[in-house]
Amino acid sequence: MMRKTTVFAMCILLPLTLWISETRGLNLEGQYLLDIKSKFVDDSQNLKNWNSNDSVPCGWTGVRCSNYSNQEVLSLNLSSMALSGNLSPSIGRLVHLKDLDLSYNGLSGNIPKEIGNCLSLVNLRLNNNMFGGEVPVEIGKLSSLEKLIIYNNRFTGSLPMEIGNLLSLTQLVTYSNNISGSLPRSIGKLKKLTSFRAGQNMISGSLPSEIGGCESLVMLGLAQNQLSGEIPKEIGMLKKLSQVILWENQLSGLIPNEITNCTSLQTLALYKNQLVGPIPKGLGNLASLEYLYLYRNMLNGTIPREIGNLSSAVEIDFSENGLTGEIPLEFGNIQGLELLYLFENQLVGTIPVELTSLKNLTKLDLSINALTGPIPLGFQYLRKLFMLQLFQNSLSGIIPPKLGVYSNLWVLDLSDNHLRGRIPSYLCLHSNMIILNLGANNLSGNIPTSITTCKTLVQLRLAGNSLVGRFPSNLCKLVNLTAIELGQNKFRGSIPREVGNCRALQRLQLADNAFTGELPREIGTLRELGTLNLSSNKLTGEIPSEIFKCKMLQRLDMCCNNFSGTLASDVGSLYQLELLKLSNNKLSGAIPLALGNLSRLTELQMGGNLFYGSIPREFGSLTGLQIALNLSFNKLTGEIPSQLSNVVMLELLLLNNNDLSGEIPSSFANLSSLFGYNFSYNNLTGPIPLLRNMSISSFIGNKGLCGPPLDQCIQTQPSSPSQSTAKRRGIRTSKIIAITAAAIGGVSLALIVLIVYLIRRPMTTTVATSIQEDGKSSETSLDIYFPPKEGFTFQDLVAATDNFDESFVIGRGACGTVYKAVLPAAHVGDFGLAKVIDMPHSKSMSAIAGSYGYIAPEYAYTMKVTEKSDIYSYGVVLLELLTGKAPVQPIDQGGDVVSWVRSYIRRDA
Repeated sequence: MMRKTTVFAMCILLPLTLWISETRGLNLEGQYLLDIKSKFVDDSQNLKNWNSNDSVPCGWTGVRCSNYSNQEVLSLNLSSMALSGNLSPSIGRLVHLKDLDLSYNGLSGNIPKEIGNCLSLVNLRLNNNMFGGEVPVEIGKLSSLEKLIIYNNRFTGSLPMEIGNLLSLTQLVTYSNNISGSLPRSIGKLKKLTSFRAGQNMISGSLPSEIGGCESLVMLGLAQNQLSGEIPKEIGMLKKLSQVILWENQLSGLIPNEITNCTSLQTLALYKNQLVGPIPKGLGNLASLEYLYLYRNMLNGTIPREIGNLSSAVEIDFSENGLTGEIPLEFGNIQGLELLYLFENQLVGTIPVELTSLKNLTKLDLSINALTGPIPLGFQYLRKLFMLQLFQNSLSGIIPPKLGVYSNLWVLDLSDNHLRGRIPSYLCLHSNMIILNLGANNLSGNIPTSITTCKTLVQLRLAGNSLVGRFPSNLCKLVNLTAIELGQNKFRGSIPREVGNCRALQRLQLADNAFTGELPREIGTLRELGTLNLSSNKLTGEIPSEIFKCKMLQRLDMCCNNFSGTLASDVGSLYQLELLKLSNNKLSGAIPLALGNLSRLTELQMGGNLFYGSIPREFGSLTGLQIALNLSFNKLTGEIPSQLSNVVMLELLLLNNNDLSGEIPSSFANLSSLFGYNFSYNNLTGPIPLLRNMSISSFIGNKGLCGPPLDQCIQTQPSSPSQSTAKRRGIRTSKIIAITAAAIGGVSLALIVLIVYLIRRPMTTTVATSIQEDGKSSETSLDIYFPPKEGFTFQDLVAATDNFDESFVIGRGACGTVYKAVLPAAHVGDFGLAKVIDMPHSKSMSAIAGSYGYIAPEYAYTMKVTEKSDIYSYGVVLLELLTGKAPVQPIDQGGDVVSWVRSYIRRDA
């Protein structure tokens, strides 16, 4: 009885104890939240009121509970709390949770798979954190989920196929992550999906045709991925589609006509893909379309006139394609149009006057086409126009004279056309002009004062016209001016000292004018200057050392002036310099060694001056030099430094017309990029290294140079000082050879005189008579003929070679052709030998006997008749005369006369 009573008491007390502990301590969901907090780093103490002594967490920051007595946690919003750390798996125990917002923090790690236990979850916002890893497949269990917002994180892998189970999903926003792989085809099951945004990822494969099943889709954003293939025709099934953002992918094929069925479409952005074919005419039926961006594809054909029906269009950009034909005048019907970009196509014809009726037009760019005719005068009345770019066409006529009167122009670029007349005076009337580019036209007259005093002007580009006057000093009062380009005009006078006031100037281009006088020292105050081009003027005096205070200079061109004096070593402090041109002046003195400090230099032009001294070895440090090194037409002396071979990227080297001596460094043969060079007219000696594109004009004027393409170098054998007897014998032998050679030379000269006499003398020899008797014309008669040995006649040679047919040719030399003739044994002895005939190109010939199966004996050493071996044969004949040996020797004596001579030299050396 007592035992039963005890058990009963315990059964009552245990629940009571548990109830008391629950009323006095934090409930389970509160404990789960504290575990979640323990994985966070809360340096800002935003969660300091999460107190374990509370019974329920419903008053804690970011926590919202139900109003029922059990007070379940329904929402956890910790957005923008400056939290870091990880998300605890305990999140999966908050089974009543409907909203979870952890956005705009610094949380990292993976989304715990336990998130799949939050079956009541409706909204999940994890955007703008550093979460990584793959999106867990367990997320597919959240059947009540409506919004999955995870953009701006570091998620990887592909979107799980299980995402198709989220049948309640309306928003899927995953852009700006590292998601890869193909889009799951199960996405077509999401009938309630209104917004799918997954741009700026690495998603590949094609856009699945199942996308047509997302019947509620309004926003489709997949820009900046790696999608390929064609846009599926099923996209035309999405009647509610308003935004199609697919730019910067690898989409190819045609723009499907079915897309014109998306009658709610407001934005179509397909630019930066590989789309081809024509622009669908049906796009003109999209009455709600406001923004149409098809630029930077490979579209072709003409612009359909139906585009003029886009009555709601605000911006149209078809630029950077291959569109042809004329600009449709129907563009003038789109009265709300603000932006029209058609640049970089192949459009022809005139600019339609109808475009001047677009009263809301703010930006018009028709550049880089083949447009002709005048600029419509009506453009000057477009009050909202602030950017007009028509450059690189073939437009003619004048610039509308009132352009700028009614509109606040910011950018005007009409360069590279055939415009004439004067620059309009009102272009900067409202002081808004930022960029004015009228270069490369036929404009004349002075620069209007309204432009030289335009305070907002940043870039003034007027190069390549026929403008006159002096350098406008007022320009130097424009504090925003960064570029002045007045080159290729007819400006004259001096460059004013006020140029030093253009403190923001980065580019000053005054080339090809008639500026005179000295360069003002105040130019050294232009500390932002990156490009200075004063070439082809009439400037005099020294180059002011102050210019080398412009430490930002990257391009300095002062060639073709009358600058004199020395070049200051301070030039070596321009460490940013990439191009230095000082050619064709009167500069003198030594080349500064400090030039070797300019490691970024790609082109150095110093030719046509009066520089003297040696080429600095320090130039070998200019390893970035690639375009050219020109030191020609100076007074440089000394040797060419071998260190120049370190400039391995150099393509052009000009050292001609100096007084350089010594050899061309053999290491130059390693300059594999060098395709142009000139060493001519110096005092260079020695062998020429093997270079590319060798031309004799690159080496002439150097008496001591030898080797291809000049004369061959004469090789000499040094004698040993300990072998005096052999040396004396060698000298004796050399004298004998020299005397013999001189005698042979004299005999050869007499023979030449005799031959010339015989050539000019009428031929009465039997051979000549026999040729004419055979009916041969005078064209084939011999100029001179050396009779062959007894035993065969000329007619035998003619018969043996079938009248010297091409089939008997076995080689051609520089001056003759070698034939093989097999003659009867009775004619040449018991061996049945072949005869090899050397027929000069002039149809004269000589017969030379040789062994059967060989070419002429003097060619036996090379076994191939070439232009070089033809010269070589003369040397072999000379050796025969000097040594008395036959050209072909027994094997034990070397096999030929050349080997015998070599053996003799080695033996007696």
